[in-house]
Amino acid sequence: MLVPLRYDHVDVFSPRPYSGNSLAVFAEAAELKTPQMALITRELRHFESIFLEATTDAFTYRARVFDLRGELDFAGHPLLGAACVLHSRTKGAEVCRWTLRLRARSVTVETVAHSVSRFSAVLNQGAAQFLACPREDQRREIAAWFSLDAADLDPTLPPEVISTGLRYLILPVRGRALERARIAQPDLEARLAALGAQFAYLFDADDLEGRHWNNDGVLEDVATGSGAGCVAAYLRRRNRIESGETVTLRQGRFVGRPSEIILRAHGEGADIGRVEVGGEVSLVGCGWLSSVPET
Repeated sequence: MLVPLRYDHVDVFSPRPYSGNSLAVFAEAAELKTPQMALITRELRHFESIFLEATTDAFTYRARVFDLRGELDFAGHPLLGAACVLHSRTKGAEVCRWTLRLRARSVTVETVAHSVSRFSAVLNQGAAQFLACPREDQRREIAAWFSLDAADLDPTLPPEVISTGLRYLILPVRGRALERARIAQPDLEARLAALGAQFAYLFDADDLEGRHWNNDGVLEDVATGSGAGCVAAYLRRRNRIESGETVTLRQGRFVGRPSEIILRAHGEGADIGRVEVGGEVSLVGCGWLSSVPET
């Protein structure tokens, strides 16, 4: 293993450093093993880290994403941040298009340079899958998982499990419910699994603001690209946005890291063939690991 090992620190979904969702990008991680990536991610304590490996195509990289619990099949903000770090290493290109090969599938990200340290990026998350709607008589129980009452749920918009890479229970709320929401169940992961979901994303459809936590409720995410993609598909299916219309979803206000996520969904009804999630990315700095974990 070659050390020191460089990583880049970026903030995603914000035009300003020290806002948005932070991320560590390891652009030259071909020699790292899975346990090393997991340990490095826990050491740095970003919500997620991403590890890249070059291929014979200069614009295609293998990518592995880890959060503090382990490897993820898909994630939004690490892919956007990684693509912008790669763009920063090109020689003067204004627009680039990247292919990132995840463990489960490949995705494309288009990046635009605005300055040496500020970029914007759009991730094509592909087609949306509409998996299940909880029964009406489950609404009260589901609301209680997040310290809410059934009256806090939006009566015009049903909960639904959707995937654009990860399976989210999309839970529309109203009024000040988003502010009061907290995870109240220690076994939330099992309860979500019974509905066919991996995670939950709460959002206010009128104010276009959302919240997401780890399933144990200990950490709140600043900005959740994978969940935001499901919100885009949800809004389009229910004609809250037009096909191809750009809207902005806010997140992170409650943890002091305000973020703005750009959403688009293309299609009609349950046939949403392309979901796009994007935002601005700031390059904050870089560092080096002088040693890596032993395997």
